[in-house]
Amino acid sequence: MFWGVDVGSTYTKIAGIDKDENIIETTVIPTIMNQDEIVYDYLKSREVEMVVATGYGRYMIEKKLSCPVISEIKAHAKGAYFHDKRVDLVIDLGGQDSKIIKLDGSGGFVDFRMNDKCAAGTGKFLEIAANRMGLSMEEFSTLGFKSDKELTISSMCAVFAESEVISLMAKKESAPNICYGIHDSIASRLSSMARRFILKSEYILFSGGGALNPFLKHLLEKRLEKDIVVSKTPQLMGSIGAALAGYEISQEI
Repeated sequence: MFWGVDVGSTYTKIAGIDKDENIIETTVIPTIMNQDEIVYDYLKSREVEMVVATGYGRYMIEKKLSCPVISEIKAHAKGAYFHDKRVDLVIDLGGQDSKIIKLDGSGGFVDFRMNDKCAAGTGKFLEIAANRMGLSMEEFSTLGFKSDKELTISSMCAVFAESEVISLMAKKESAPNICYGIHDSIASRLSSMARRFILKSEYILFSGGGALNPFLKHLLEKRLEKDIVVSKTPQLMGSIGAALAGYEISQEI
């Protein structure tokens, strides 16, 4: 078994594939203190040929398990290509950052853009906003479909953007309309990042935890004027790509 571990800011994703590149086992667990120990305990009772780590916590896993690491960009490119070889652009929205990755047609990448400077352009802001409004993520991710007013949240900083949300709530704007404004602010940032690649892209994959949000997908499609595909397990794209990298490394040894 070849394992990929993607330690994200909110969740850690683990995927295991066999020698025929079949996905045998996957799990998603919260990222907390001593995550390297948690991953070690998870894998110690399993058959392990190779582990490759990715994500912002990859060096913690490298030190604990003495395993190779790869960048998130490389891992997501491999995972997307494995999902569907037609994919030529990946839009990834995680808890800590957002990424646009242009694929090369063979499981690698030729270019990318990344936003990791402020939470206002990440999935974390969606979580903060949902909590502020007293909504579950499931409610929050669909409520915008009921909006009848296109509110704008313009702040580039998550703290100030949250203040805008509080102000809209104080003005008694409806929950669906506030949800629209929050989601549109993320869609605006993602589409702006993707625009330099979009004209040459025919098959776009939306990955990361943000891809579990149907209203955000809808707004992205509207802004980019392109259909966007979401896999059944969008959070696992990086861990699957890391597992595939592990298989490739084992073949070279």
